[in-house]
Amino acid sequence: MTGTGIVHFGPGAFHRAHQADYVDRLLKQDPRWGIAAVSLRSGGTVEALKRQQGRYTLAILDAEIRFRTLAAHTRFFGPGEGDGVRALLRDPAIRIVSSTVTEKGYCLDGGGRLDFDHPDIVRDLADPAHPLSIVGWLALGLGDRRTAGLPAFTPLCCDNMVSNGRKLQAAVIDYARRLDAGLADWIAKEAVFPDSMVDSITPATGETLRTRVREQGYDDSIPVSREAYAAWVIEDVLPDGAPDLASVGIMLAKHVGAWEKAKLRILNGAHSTLAYLGLLIGHESVAEAMADRPLAIFVERLIREDIIPSLEPSPLDLDLYSRQILDRFRNPAIGHKLAQIAWDGSQKLPYRLLDPIAEARAAGRSVDRLAVPIAAWMLFVERKAQAGIEIVDPLAPRLAEIGRGGDPVDGLLALRQVFPERLAADDLFRNAVARAAAQMRKAGPLALLTEELANA
Repeated sequence: MTGTGIVHFGPGAFHRAHQADYVDRLLKQDPRWGIAAVSLRSGGTVEALKRQQGRYTLAILDAEIRFRTLAAHTRFFGPGEGDGVRALLRDPAIRIVSSTVTEKGYCLDGGGRLDFDHPDIVRDLADPAHPLSIVGWLALGLGDRRTAGLPAFTPLCCDNMVSNGRKLQAAVIDYARRLDAGLADWIAKEAVFPDSMVDSITPATGETLRTRVREQGYDDSIPVSREAYAAWVIEDVLPDGAPDLASVGIMLAKHVGAWEKAKLRILNGAHSTLAYLGLLIGHESVAEAMADRPLAIFVERLIREDIIPSLEPSPLDLDLYSRQILDRFRNPAIGHKLAQIAWDGSQKLPYRLLDPIAEARAAGRSVDRLAVPIAAWMLFVERKAQAGIEIVDPLAPRLAEIGRGGDPVDGLLALRQVFPERLAADDLFRNAVARAAAQMRKAGPLALLTEELANA
């Protein structure tokens, strides 16, 4: 009989296509590690998982298209079921509490620390027994374990942030200290927060995928798809009694930072660049954008000449890794929508592009090319705002207000939730962004890319 040893907050498409695939294979040899899926703000996915007894289809979309049924999820909690989640977190069988709630879900400020002015954190501190945020839930669950004399479970952040485990640890301890200094000290001593890196291109599920799955004979309302490539690297600090993750291909590494930074900057940074420039040009998918020669060459040069220097020295073969990523982007079987990648830009850009920009400035390297995707994001915001189209971003009201006011460069650079003061005040960076935005507004992004191609 399959047990439950992992609780996961945020059972969206990426989790179900990536981490759940590893766990599904682990269950074949050790049935203790089934996943409890928790989604306390929206119930659609967990309700569908309940109806399908936790079973759904994973489509691997690559040169060879394959389908398999996953059944890693054993319990399901939706809105209004917080008491059940709290009880489960007290269960000694639960050893890992993982999360994919996107960068914005951790309620961090521009410096990567817990934002005590965030509405969810304000609300959770006022009623800590009924939290909304992942930070509040982890503090509550760990507090209950402490009271019961149980060992701490291991929080495992699987979202795209540099030093994601360290950031989550600091946020939970800072939050707990506002409630109980003793709890904060216990968490700091007893709970391990590993850094991790996850990687596999996973498009949002649409009707095309559902139709394809039905044609294969599967009656499935919540299929997921991803490319064949998948990687998961976890800091090798898991306590005794943790699952044997290495047995299913998960890499346990002493230092995750090299993989984490390479993935964030090369893959995710290039993705965001393709998204904002590609959408301004009129492309819809990553593969379509990569078929645009000037855009593809621009992204290749950005990686080779601007991003890789920010990662050296590295134990990885960065040239090989970047070539593999560009090949993955060209995969025609993955219909990865640029609009999906463009969501939550205010949360993603600091890790993907602003960090390497700040390091380039500190090292005296040019930021002219790196400024282009930042300017493209600003024009993307402006276009959406002036057309009255919703901007999918936690800062959407403020972004729309700035975008409706004309040239958005100065207004957006003033957002401290996105741009650190030191970088925003850097005249060389500001001027590079303003020039790129002005050129693209006047002649279109293709003119800028064509000029870049001519200078290649």
